Order: sequence, then structure tokens, then C-alpha cells
Amino acid sequence: MPPTPVSVPVPSSPFRPTRRRFLHLSGLGLGAAALGLGAAGCGTAQTGSSSGDDTTPGRSGAAGETLFVFVASGVPTNFNPLGASPAWPTANGQSQLIYETLLRFNLLDGTLQPGLAAELTEPEPGVLVLPLQEGTRWSDGKELTAADVVFTFELAKKVALNYSNLWTYLESVEAVDPRTVRFTVKKKPYNPGSVKDAIAATFIVPQHVWESVDPEKLLEETNLKPVGSGPFTLERFDQTQINLARFDDYWGTAVFGTPAMKTINHPIFKSNNDSDLKLASGELDAAQTFTSQIWKMWEDGAPVGTWLKDKPYYLPGNLPLLEVNANVKGLDVAGVRRAIAHCIDYAVIASTAMSDYSDPAQASLILPTGAESKFFDQAAVDESGWKHDPDKAIDILENELKCTKGSDGVYVLPDGTRLGPWKAITPTGWTDWNTALEIVARSCKAVGIDVITEFPQAPQVTTAIQNGDFELACWNASGVSIASPWTRFRDVLDDRGVAPIGKTAFSNFTRFSHPDVAGLLDAVGSAASDDELKAIYTKLDAIYREGLPVIPLMYRPNEFYEYNASNWTNFPDEKNPYAPPGWAGASIGWIFGLKRVGG
Repeated sequence: MPPTPVSVPVPSSPFRPTRRRFLHLSGLGLGAAALGLGAAGCGTAQTGSSSGDDTTPGRSGAAGETLFVFVASGVPTNFNPLGASPAWPTANGQSQLIYETLLRFNLLDGTLQPGLAAELTEPEPGVLVLPLQEGTRWSDGKELTAADVVFTFELAKKVALNYSNLWTYLESVEAVDPRTVRFTVKKKPYNPGSVKDAIAATFIVPQHVWESVDPEKLLEETNLKPVGSGPFTLERFDQTQINLARFDDYWGTAVFGTPAMKTINHPIFKSNNDSDLKLASGELDAAQTFTSQIWKMWEDGAPVGTWLKDKPYYLPGNLPLLEVNANVKGLDVAGVRRAIAHCIDYAVIASTAMSDYSDPAQASLILPTGAESKFFDQAAVDESGWKHDPDKAIDILENELKCTKGSDGVYVLPDGTRLGPWKAITPTGWTDWNTALEIVARSCKAVGIDVITEFPQAPQVTTAIQNGDFELACWNASGVSIASPWTRFRDVLDDRGVAPIGKTAFSNFTRFSHPDVAGLLDAVGSAASDDELKAIYTKLDAIYREGLPVIPLMYRPNEFYEYNASNWTNFPDEKNPYAPPGWAGASIGWIFGLKRVGG
């Protein structure tokens, strides 16, 4: 990103919402058992029974003071923010309820807002200075200082963590004094944008808790009693729920305010369908799930909302991709990959798999709307890209590649390689991605390419993709951030530091390689204007379209965001945009802005 100064000032007063939207549905109530508040203190979070008083808006009692949310399925086993798969809300990119970042990315305007740090200044190119907010401290009462920040980032030099690639571009992180941190960016490769991205995405952990953990066992630590800096603490959890309690000694009260809810409860569901039913009934207050045809909920009278009232209902922020493993015989032919790209029915994926939450995907790694749109080159996409055109796919196969069609209707390359069967994998239960791959398979079979789908459990898919042990797969690259689309090009095209097939990689799962990619990615850091950046990204996009290691399938929000205003109101939306839609970064603002119905 260009080395321009960035300053994010502290709000001068506690949070005050700009507008209020009031909706309610009466008669909903949850008993103490639903919150685990019985005598034994170990109930479940199966939300549910009506209070029987249809004249009282919202839920009553302890349930009325609870925000019920659903973000991620799976029984919680650890709350280690440094680990590979911690439970909500301690995973990287989740709500800053227990752990917090120095700065918070705002999806709406692309800015960085205050978090643990009051601001970010750049007194000279490549030097980033962040003073901590006044009074920052941990939930155990100890002061949160610059030493904790330095410790957190230097951990990623000692152990392979999800933010370790920061050190490709970071020269040093230092405590200028107990309340100020200085990051110095390497001069070569120079990329302050990537460092800013890591600053806004990395949860800060307490040195006094983690310094005693053996680095070799750091990822195995379960951290079942997390000490964080956020406005909530972990009260209890079991196989049915995770329950957070409001931390009334939160350091940030003077800056951000006090959440209205006393507890936040996260039920554990087996599928999105369970979540959908609870959201529609008002037994869930907010969710981060793919919900097919969500508009039917409010058409049926439920006070359910998303960010946009009309299509596409959500803000695009991510780009699920068809990963094409060019190390597989047949898929190693660029023309075959182009034929696949032309045969896919992107419009049907957008309308069916994504329930009209997406426009048809185009042939670019840059999002055509929002913060990245200034870098999107429509003319280049139209000239050298692809679109749904089955006749073009067949023309490539027959006239360019000289394939012949077998008696089973599947094409064979001149060297005898049959085009399939190739498995297309993605995790079971990820309904939008499952449906998208079914459409891919049908589209391919319609032109004579044999593709079948298989949906294993998520851990199996993750391992297969990271090890390069797949043929076709639906998977994510980086979403919109302060450093995108640079991060997405890095994730897809950059082979530096990527483990070979058979070993675990955290990006570039197809192991794509091109001699010009590294230089272009590194040139981004010294670009002096958006025009220079667009020229670099246009070249990277051209390399991408020529090599075609992945195929964009849909535009998806960074995070799904939907709510039911039966018990809580003042959820942000396009008409009340005081906080971004979602759960990560600056989206934490709506936790402080909610108002209890009838309260």
C-alpha cells in the first residue's frame, strides 16, 4: 500500500448511536435453565420457551438481559487465540469480546479505527507509532502495556502462527515506553500495508500468562480460563453452549461505553438450519450464517434484518474460489482450466447457491465493488477473461486442445488423458459452497468434463487443501482488509515460503509459480498513488488469468450478518450505519449500541 500517513483519533466521548430503529415481537422468554442458571449451574443453551405474557415486549428475566448469537458450530475444546482452531470468540477474525486488537478495520470505509491503541501515526515512511489507550488492562487486573504488544508480535517469530508472515515485511517491533509501540517496516521488501493489516488483525495476549508456556506446546495450549482485555469474560462452556459475562471493570468503558447486555450466549447447533429456525422465531438475536432466502423471514412478519433491505442484502467482501490443482494430470493443461472456467454457470451459482446475495463472479481476483473497485479493470477482464459460455468451452477442447470425445461423453486429450473423474471437495454442511460445487460439476459434465462432488468433514478438507492432496476444491482467499487486494494476490499467486505438495501450506494451495509475481507484489509497498497501484494489480490480474490456478465462483460477504430485533434493537444497517455489519474489527461497535426492547 502507498506509504501515506494514517491517523485514527480517539473518540472524545463514549459511544452514542446516531439513529435508532425500533422493532419488537412480544411474548418471547427464556428460562434460567436455558442460560445454565439453575441450581447446578450447568444448564444448556437450547433457547426456547415463551413466557406466556403476550403483552410484555422482549424476553423477561435473565434471558432478557442476554444476547443470543450463533457464529460457529462445533463443540468448544480450547480458547487459544494463537492456536489453529480455537472456539468462538477467540479465533482470529472473530469479535473482540475477550481479546482485542490494537486497531480495528472498518469494512464500510476501509479505515482503521482505535482499539487498544488510540491512533496510528507514520512520522516517516515505514515507521508506525501506536500509543496505547489510557488505562488498558487485563481482566485479571494487571496493566496491559507496550511489552504485551511486543511479546505478542515477537511470538510469531519463534513459532509458526497465523500472523507469522508479518515478519516478511516487519523489521522490528519495540516498546518506545510502557505506553507506546513502534513498528519499523523493512525497506526490502517494503510493504507497510501488510504490516498495518496484521496490526489490525492480531489479538494481543498477556505476556504474564503466555511467557511460561513452552513455545513447542504453544499451539496445544487449551487456555480454558482466558485472560483478555475485552468487555466480556468467559463464564462457562460445555457441549451445548458458550456463555460470556459482561466485564464491568472493562478498561474501555470511558472510550466505547458499556454493553447493555449482561451476558452473551452462543448455543452450539449441528447445522445452519437450527440457527435459521431460532433466528426467525426470535430465540436468536444475531447470527453469522448463510441463510437461504432470508427475505422470507421478514416477509412472514419476523423483525429480521440484514445490512441491505434489497438484493444482494449483504456487502461483498470475499471471493470463494474453485482451487484447481495443476499438479494433477489433465488439470495441468492451461486450456483445460480455461474450458472449465468457461463452462461454469456463474449466474446460477449467484442466484441458487448464494440466494441472490451475489452478482455473477467475474474473471478477476479483485472485487468489482466497494473499497477494491478503484483497482478493478473491466476492460481487461472483458478482453482476456471468461464468462459462462459452454460453446466456447467445447471449442477450446475440440479445436485448441484437439480432444476427442469418448463413448461415455467425456473428452480425452491427445495423449490419452481422460478429463476426469475429478473430485471437487468442500466441507459438508457449508450449504452455499456445497451447492456451488454441485453446479460446477453439472456445468462440467454438460461439456464433457467429468467432475464429481464430495463433502468430507471440515478438518479433512482443510488438511487435504493445505497439503495439496486434492483435484478441485472450493476454498477462501483473503477478504477485504486494509491491505486488499494485495493479500488476495499473495494468497493465490506468491510461492515464496510455501511448502511443497505433501506438506502444510497456509496459502497458494495450488502451488502456482510465476517469475514476475514476487517483484510486482513487493512493488505495491512503494507505489505512490492509486493509479500506480492499479497498474501493478492489472499486471498481477493478467498473470492470474493466464495461469488460472483458481476460478472465482461468487462474491460473498466477509461475514454474514443478520439479526432479529425482538429483544434487542438499534442493530446497524444501511440506514443506521453507526458500525459495520459483521463481527470482526470495528463491527464490535454494535455490541455497545444495542438497546433492550422495553428496557
